[in-house]
Amino acid sequence: MSSEIQLSLFNEESNFNQQDLIPTDAKIPIPPGTYTNMTELAQHCNQCQRCELGSTRTHAVVGRGNLKAPIMVVGEAPGQNEDETGLPFVGRSGQLLDKILASVDLTTEHDVYIANINKCRPPDNRVPTPNEMAACLPYLLEQIRLVNPKIILLTGATAVKGLTGDKRGITKIRGQWIEWEGHLCMPIFHPSYLLRNPSKEQGSPKWLMWQDIRAVRAKYDEIRESN
Repeated sequence: MSSEIQLSLFNEESNFNQQDLIPTDAKIPIPPGTYTNMTELAQHCNQCQRCELGSTRTHAVVGRGNLKAPIMVVGEAPGQNEDETGLPFVGRSGQLLDKILASVDLTTEHDVYIANINKCRPPDNRVPTPNEMAACLPYLLEQIRLVNPKIILLTGATAVKGLTGDKRGITKIRGQWIEWEGHLCMPIFHPSYLLRNPSKEQGSPKWLMWQDIRAVRAKYDEIRESN
């Protein structure tokens, strides 16, 4: 092979997009700082085969909202509506979540970014397996790094366990502030749980959610005033 051809091949290799070299195999980690923006991350999620869910998805569901939001909401995994649209929390649960946020003047346009533990829909909307959550966690960690929220709301026990490793039931830890990696986290009920428990009486899940979201709003205001 001539030196000219060798040089030509070398130059072509040097121009490869680093994104193409990021491993999709779950056994190979995705290092912190891999992605420079959410668009790169989303493109790779839609190519990802780090777990078996990649073979059945319609769209990877990465996130929606303000990319520099002070509050991030982390859910479990996409459902059918989310898989079809590529956006998290757009079904009945998402509509309720938006109403809950709006009740204390929080919006995805200004204050909130929404993501999930898993980016691909599990079959029949089952709970993601530990291996599936572990395979997808690096993407969420990169999202948290890119958005850098002050507050993270963890909706349901799967979100709490998937991010923090805490295995306690959501009824035991909801409404409590947890510090994780420099972020204030609060476990809250998943909106789908509230849809199954519509009562608004004192002590009901919806009543407790109202207490929790007001506490989040108060903490958000406190953080803003201190900066």
